Order: sequence, then C-alpha cells, then structure tokens
Amino acid sequence: MSAPLLTPLRRIHTPNGDVLHGMKASDAGYAGFGEAYFSMVAGGATKGWKRHFRMTLNLVCIAGAVRFVVYGEAEQLLDVTLSPSSPERYRRLTVPPMLWVGFRGETAGDNVILNVASIPHDPAEAETIDLSRFPWPDGEGG
Repeated sequence: MSAPLLTPLRRIHTPNGDVLHGMKASDAGYAGFGEAYFSMVAGGATKGWKRHFRMTLNLVCIAGAVRFVVYGEAEQLLDVTLSPSSPERYRRLTVPPMLWVGFRGETAGDNVILNVASIPHDPAEAETIDLSRFPWPDGEGG
C-alpha cells in the first residue's frame, strides 16, 4: 500500500451508549500490531509534519474532530476531517510508511486520536519537519 486509505467504521447504537468499532485484524489497512496509543491535540493546534519509515498508522478520532492532511514527496494526497460525532466522518485513516501527515484539532478543548500502530514506537524510525515545509490547505477538509 502506498496511498492513504479511508475505511468507514461501524457505530452500533445501544440504549445506554454506543459501541464504536476501531479495528480488526481482518480489516483493510491492518499491517500487524505493535502498540495502540492516544494522541491529544488542542482545538486550533496543528501537529506535523511527520513521516514514519516502517510504521503503518491506523488513526481513529475518538473525541472531538481532527483534520488530517497527508502528503507524498511533493503532492497533497488527502485532506479529511474525522469525528465520532458524525456518521459520515466516523472513519479510520490508514497512513502507510513514507507519507507525511499533519493534523489539527477542529473543536474547542481536547481532540483525541487513537493510533493502532503496526510496530512499537521507535523514535529512530520517524522524522519530523517544520510545518512550513508543506502548505496547510485552506478551507474545510474531507
């Protein structure tokens, strides 16, 4: 896989609170399990640009709304906003290795992302560059 992948996720309504699907080993985009972790991004804050050399990211927004922008070496590949509050935006974003990703919190307060990573965190297998390297698109994504 060399392109980002968006996968719609199931939301199962129950009387006392919904169940939100995240990922199964049989899902498209699953590339093994290394660890699962949560990232928080404040409303209006932007994190990035980061790319992993070996890790596949499987990103699900579990609180708030988060806008993701993905670049190849020179071209924008994807601009999408994920949120559990909207059925059409409750999706998983799979980012394969060697793509640049940045993300921004779109709602006030903390916005929370779950990453089901294909390998355990290793600071030597990723690089981060200044946000000015690629333009952050204007307008609303996805």
